[in-house]
Amino acid sequence: MDRSSPVPLYYQLAQQLERAVEQGELPPGERLGNEIALAHRLGLSRPTVRQAIQLLVDKGLLVRRRGVGTQVVHSRVRRPPALSSLYDDLEAAGGRPGTEVIGNRVEPAPAEVAAALGVPEGEDVHRVERLRLTHGEPVALLRNHLPLGLLPVLTAQLESTGLYRAMRGHGITLHSAHQRIGARAATAGEAALLTEAPGAPLLTMERTTYDDTGRAVEHGTHLYRAARYAFDFHLLVRP
Repeated sequence: MDRSSPVPLYYQLAQQLERAVEQGELPPGERLGNEIALAHRLGLSRPTVRQAIQLLVDKGLLVRRRGVGTQVVHSRVRRPPALSSLYDDLEAAGGRPGTEVIGNRVEPAPAEVAAALGVPEGEDVHRVERLRLTHGEPVALLRNHLPLGLLPVLTAQLESTGLYRAMRGHGITLHSAHQRIGARAATAGEAALLTEAPGAPLLTMERTTYDDTGRAVEHGTHLYRAARYAFDFHLLVRP
């Protein structure tokens, strides 16, 4: 701790604990011990430790459980601004991704989906809805529409791998995508699936992906738990 720094001690401690969680030094399920013992070990006041812990509880990295104490939940999912699937990103980060397929059916394309995929409105398309989990905890609700006949859309395969990996396995070369990120409040149904309270903030992502011929191969509308998810960007100053 740098006591000469203008950065408050509670915030310095919170940053150190967050880095330890992100780097796996404090794995999921790890107990932090009680505030008094932690304050004594670090040479800090109990209110300082309590404030640092509360900051990470609010971020969703720690949880307080009666009779258990303060435990690490999971690190926040961080994704680069690249054309990749959430499944692959979670797997690369050691997040043990899982999938629950909620829906897998053919339906007429609504206007927005038809425009994105470049097909007539009302033409049959494949609609897939999945709940993506990491360490058994839901982090995202994914809805994707694909042109009919693009590839076999098998529920068993979707439960064991990501959609982009399945596409590549069928010879589809992903080239580029147009993506829009926003935010909104969770509906009651979405909140129940994502284990959030109704009205909780959710990150939204709408993406249309193209192959190397310029053909639209999927249109996705995804919802992410704001406390468990973040995009990382590297920005350069425009000359």
